[in-house]
Amino acid sequence: MRERITAVLLRARYAAIGAAVGAAIGGLFSRNAASTGGAIGGLVGATVADTRGTLEGTLGDLGELDPRSTDGSEE
Repeated sequence: MRERITAVLLRARYAAIGAAVGAAIGGLFSRNAASTGGAIGGLVGATVADTRGTLEGTLGDLGELDPRSTDGSEE
């Protein structure tokens, strides 16, 4: 349960950061662009958080399967 909550909070953090950056960049042009930039930035941030979580899990699994990752004490 703790892992799920951590993943949700990570996704929310990345989405908030993405929305802030997108709104700041869009705000340089107009109010409408700030709103659109915030929405797009939030989506990008949430996607990055999901991708990051998936990649970390996958890389961890691959590290366990890699025969070079052992220290040689099991032989």
